[in-house]
Amino acid sequence: MGKKYGIILSLLLLTTAGFAQIQHFEWQNGQREYLVKIPAQHNETMPILYFLHGLGDNITRLDNEFHFQQIANRFGWMVVVPQALSQSGATMWNAAMMNSNIDDSGFLMALLDTLAVQYPVNLDSVFFTGFSMGGFMTHRMAIEHGDRITACAPVSGLITHAMASHTPVAPVKMLHIHGTADPVVGYDGNSQYFGGNLGLNVDAIINYWKNANHCVDDPVIDTLPDLHNDGLRFVRYTYEGEAELQLLKVIGGNHTWYHNESQYDIGYMTEIHRFFTTDSENVGLAEPEPSTLRIWPNPTSGTCTIEVDADTEVTVFDLLGRTMANHHIRKGMNVMDVSGFQQGVYFLKTSEGAVRKIMVSY
Repeated sequence: MGKKYGIILSLLLLTTAGFAQIQHFEWQNGQREYLVKIPAQHNETMPILYFLHGLGDNITRLDNEFHFQQIANRFGWMVVVPQALSQSGATMWNAAMMNSNIDDSGFLMALLDTLAVQYPVNLDSVFFTGFSMGGFMTHRMAIEHGDRITACAPVSGLITHAMASHTPVAPVKMLHIHGTADPVVGYDGNSQYFGGNLGLNVDAIINYWKNANHCVDDPVIDTLPDLHNDGLRFVRYTYEGEAELQLLKVIGGNHTWYHNESQYDIGYMTEIHRFFTTDSENVGLAEPEPSTLRIWPNPTSGTCTIEVDADTEVTVFDLLGRTMANHHIRKGMNVMDVSGFQQGVYFLKTSEGAVRKIMVSY
């Protein structure tokens, strides 16, 4: 892989800017760096979310892109962003892709133990996600430490062949997200940039976790609403078992973390948070999802009433996926004016992902 780092770095990196307060942790006779973001408001104990960066990336640039303090405040979770060490000219995790004596797996768990002493961390709500090589490492953490990790969500990362020979220590709730048109870490396990096979293909990964989590063979398939003209379709496959397994298949998806929910049908972080918190009693939600989104009258010719269970942001789209309006909706009943819309069908989507159809008719 060493000869092609320049290509992949041009895809993964932007110019580092801004400033983040980096902390240090001693491990294997060296100093490891990490960021910690504490939510402005949280329950007595905080769930903890690890975010693992991709090949060649750094935590300062990553913080500038993801705004981890906002994520911490939104969910009421501690967010931990550790830094991988440089090997062969680029920062990378030891996800068992290459021969390395760097014990990243041990480092990440030792850091967890230390943070649990320093902060009121809920050790029953430990979550891992990561992008690209961070996704590879997230799979490794699930395999080696699933007895201590509540749920994992690797994005655009595979299980390496070396890790595939290991039996997971315990079932672990797993959401795998991958684009079918990813040229860097291919859905089929191959890479156009590194040449050759990087690990198990996505279908094999799902079979691996189906066996580990004792899941049923046939999934529940849910094609998400196609609200934007983004060239993507999002299909969710859910496998029930001792620990739930999901595949979020992004048809047409590239080697990209899709953030913007006003541009794409979903945002990855919102989907990951929803998966982590579903059927869990220990996640300490800071902003509960509204279970109610009612609209009446429907059809309407002028104004309509919207009722929600909690404050939320609502975006209105037309059938072509164009954004028509954005509204901050408060808990309870709110009046929305659609008299300026042309006659037709529109969709309302909350920031939590609930979608309703409304018809404007004159």
